[in-house]
Amino acid sequence: MHSTNYFNTLIEVAEDCRAAAGAIPPEKGGKKTVANLQYEMLQEHPYQYTSDDVLFAVFATRKEIPQEEWDEQRARFFAKGQPCFRASPLPKTYGWGIHSNVEGKIAMVGVETAEYQKLMADEAVAKTKAMRSKRA
Repeated sequence: MHSTNYFNTLIEVAEDCRAAAGAIPPEKGGKKTVANLQYEMLQEHPYQYTSDDVLFAVFATRKEIPQEEWDEQRARFFAKGQPCFRASPLPKTYGWGIHSNVEGKIAMVGVETAEYQKLMADEAVAKTKAMRSKRA
């Protein structure tokens, strides 16, 4: 199984992210986007889920996979590599850093917050940047 989980790591907002603060992703055409679904899970449950948990739950929700099939479908989903949270719209576009604690559980941290600055300054926390939206 290919995992997207990080441990004790901050995924920094992308260099080309225009958001000056963590923003709520808008719905598109009255439908929840990947960004909406990720935001809702993390806003309501900080440090409760791993990256793998969130990415699969969003996939399963969008594909309308019945809950009883999740275990089997999750194994199939991660049998091939999946993009990690560095590719998520939250740190790329909406101004949210993604912090993984030592257990690999994640939470959003607005780029404007003291908490984000504290994580940036903490040498014990690994840093990796979110992917850029546009090629340089």
